[in-house]
Amino acid sequence: MSSVRTLALSAVMLVGFAGISAAQSTVSPQTRPDSGFHRRGARAAGEMRGRRGDFGADLNLTDAQKAQIKAIHAKYKPQNEALRTQSKPYMEAAKAARQKGDTVAFRTNMEKARQVMQGGQSFRTQENAEIRAILTPAQQTKFDAREKAMADRRANGGKHAWGKKGLKPATK
Repeated sequence: MSSVRTLALSAVMLVGFAGISAAQSTVSPQTRPDSGFHRRGARAAGEMRGRRGDFGADLNLTDAQKAQIKAIHAKYKPQNEALRTQSKPYMEAAKAARQKGDTVAFRTNMEKARQVMQGGQSFRTQENAEIRAILTPAQQTKFDAREKAMADRRANGGKHAWGKKGLKPATK
């Protein structure tokens, strides 16, 4: 009977040690099983940054077109940065308000930031017109479709529109 108890106690201890060692092991973001959440988050962040990342992935741009678009982006970069700098205090105040749970202050500051960013709509329109001018007709069609899709997402409240009443989750 004593050997059965010893064997049972050994098995319980083995399972306990295995559980403790598994709990203490660190899993890096690169090695953890991916549920797809982080990948989708990164893609959404890329979409939020707009066309700055891999602009021509779906347009099949030539090297010359890529160089021209890069020059156009560089031309408008100071204006974009100025708008971001102007809206940054409102964004930071909104973030602080959100962390405190103050939804009124959050919404007020987000609206102020949105108004600042809307001030740059005229030069963004000009930038898009310059980019569109260097595209082929087929590329222009894809570009226009992408711009329309982005405008639709903005009109529906952005990537979180699915949480609003009557709207369906965006599928990609």
